[in-house]
Amino acid sequence: MNFEHTEDRRMLADSLNRFVSEQYAIEARNQIAYGSEGHSPLLYSQFAEIGAIGALFPEEVGGFGGTGFDISVIFECLGRGLVAEPLLGALVVGQALVAAGSDAQKQKLQALMDGSLVAALAHDEPGSHYELNKVSTTAVKQGQGWVLNGAKGVVAFGEKAELLLVSARSAGAQFDEQGISLFLVPGDAKGLQKRGYNRLEGGRAAELVFDQVEVGADALLGQQDQGLALLERIAGYALLALSAEAVGAMDVAKDQTLEYLRTRKQFGVPIGSFQALQHRMAQLLLEVEQARSAVINAAAAIDGEDRVARAKALSAAKYSIGRIGTLVAEESIQMHGGIGMTWELPLAHYAKRLVMIDHQFGDEDHHLSRYIGSL
Repeated sequence: MNFEHTEDRRMLADSLNRFVSEQYAIEARNQIAYGSEGHSPLLYSQFAEIGAIGALFPEEVGGFGGTGFDISVIFECLGRGLVAEPLLGALVVGQALVAAGSDAQKQKLQALMDGSLVAALAHDEPGSHYELNKVSTTAVKQGQGWVLNGAKGVVAFGEKAELLLVSARSAGAQFDEQGISLFLVPGDAKGLQKRGYNRLEGGRAAELVFDQVEVGADALLGQQDQGLALLERIAGYALLALSAEAVGAMDVAKDQTLEYLRTRKQFGVPIGSFQALQHRMAQLLLEVEQARSAVINAAAAIDGEDRVARAKALSAAKYSIGRIGTLVAEESIQMHGGIGMTWELPLAHYAKRLVMIDHQFGDEDHHLSRYIGSL
């Protein structure tokens, strides 16, 4: 396997890293991420202008990438800058449109790629534990359209999204694999209630209630009752993106800790000269490289047709990220001492994001069980 990125990917990564360092410095990032909006519509459109969104999709729909390695490169750059913009929602909703959208539905992709449309996946429900097949929200046929009722929780940027991809049960019982359908719902649909809030690590999320929300027949994405396979597919893209984002954040946390060990002095010498800290740092470096390898493996597998191989690689990456991300957060803060917990130090925000990534689209326990079950 060739681990070197193409020249186009390297150029995109250089441009994106430069843009993030210039426009998304930690002080500006925190003001945006912890503010009432949770992100910057202006900067989001600029991310689109430099190709960060278009690179997530294939050429046949107007993008210029769309492979696993394109996605991992973009989100690793975003992780390095702790970017709190709705690119993950654009990725998963966009990939669903690419895979199953009608010609009319695919027209929304252009607005997604130019940053003028914010999209979000509304799947998780109160009381769920990462199960893709646990869907209680109902979709009942009414005339030529559908009526949706139910609740969705922790929908990233759900309050701001103009387009929601909603999972609902059109047949069967709560945990049945058959009977799940996916619907494209406008963010301002009548009967849709939203309660937005700031997330711990920055950005916004929302609780959504669907109370007799009516949508037309053209809102159904893909085949009726057969939405689980598509849901699993787009969740795979989210797993890869989050894992790559975590690697980017780990690199920064690692570099900041190394710099601190070189400059902080005790007893007249840098604390990095203490053997105990050298051993801990060496172990940390090895773990980060293991996480990077897991992400590379997942990026290579996600474009394959073998469902089991793809699922194993993605779960292995997410499990590794969950375990190693928590280790990096804890060790980096401990080696900084008390200052590592302060708001003013960027490391504290990287640590929070690394811990919270573990809880998106399945934590390490969930993916370890999933990996074992796929053997």
